[in-house]
Amino acid sequence: MGSYLLRRAAGFVFVLFGLAVVIFVIARIVPGDPARIALGPLATHEQVLQLRTEMGLDQPAIIQFATYISGVVRGEFGKSLLTNRQVSRDLAEALPATLELVLLTLILMTCVAMPLGMLAARRHNSAIDNISRLVSLLGVVTPGFVVAILLQLLAAETGRFLPITGRLSPDMSFSADITHLLVVDALLRGRLDVAGDAVLHLILPALALSTAGIGQVMRITRSAMLDIARREHVDTLRSFGVPGHVIALKYMLRLASVAPLTILGLEFASLIGNAFVVELVFSWPGIASYGVRAILSKDFNAVMGVVLVSGLFFVVANLLIDMLVGVLDPRLRRRA
Repeated sequence: MGSYLLRRAAGFVFVLFGLAVVIFVIARIVPGDPARIALGPLATHEQVLQLRTEMGLDQPAIIQFATYISGVVRGEFGKSLLTNRQVSRDLAEALPATLELVLLTLILMTCVAMPLGMLAARRHNSAIDNISRLVSLLGVVTPGFVVAILLQLLAAETGRFLPITGRLSPDMSFSADITHLLVVDALLRGRLDVAGDAVLHLILPALALSTAGIGQVMRITRSAMLDIARREHVDTLRSFGVPGHVIALKYMLRLASVAPLTILGLEFASLIGNAFVVELVFSWPGIASYGVRAILSKDFNAVMGVVLVSGLFFVVANLLIDMLVGVLDPRLRRRA
């Protein structure tokens, strides 16, 4: 397992470096002068040149890239033109909100999609199976922002039992200074009122963000269970009179979990950067909405910081999934 993980980790280092090269090149070839955009149309030519010098944009591209990479290794992404603060500080403040949202989204995907996929496989070609396939298809093809808006309208029509914007109610005063996750810090400090309010604010965004993933994981779990159900060892267990639920939970679920867990790992990494629509709809102060504002402002440092952090989570999530898959199915570990 150790050598397996080392090989995977070494490959991911090259992935991160390649990502840094690609995003640096794209940021430099996009039309528009970030210094001019930051200062506005009324700024003089001398002011623009001065800001370009401060940003290092007057240096050759190779020197700019080397300076940026050395800063990234130290955890520094430069100064943001959008907030006039260090990008690392902005990311540290925005990332916990997105992490909290994504973690609840993954919990919903796991607790809803996998049991429903198993149930659909056990009731193959029944009404339950047909309904689950229809629901999963609707979840996959429906855009997240459509689900978000529909959930907001539904919550507003039913008396706004669930909050539709923000991360915490305005009358709640709380500082998440331990893990920076509102729910976790509130529980650690014994503030159940704050934790409950934070969970209520999470429900609608997490539902909107999890719809597509639930549909995808449900379909993959169903397909994996049906594939394993045709194997010889399952037929042997049935011939010995082992109950169907015991076969499904004890002998089939472990192998069938490999594909859904792989998808969940990819979903976790992609949700970090792709949650911007849901975050904008629900006014969620996360890293995705911060990245959108940075793109619109042509804030190179902030955009590259968001992309690299998203890429880092992609790499870490894949490494953890590879480790878990290697435990569930040792054959894949030996094959790698």
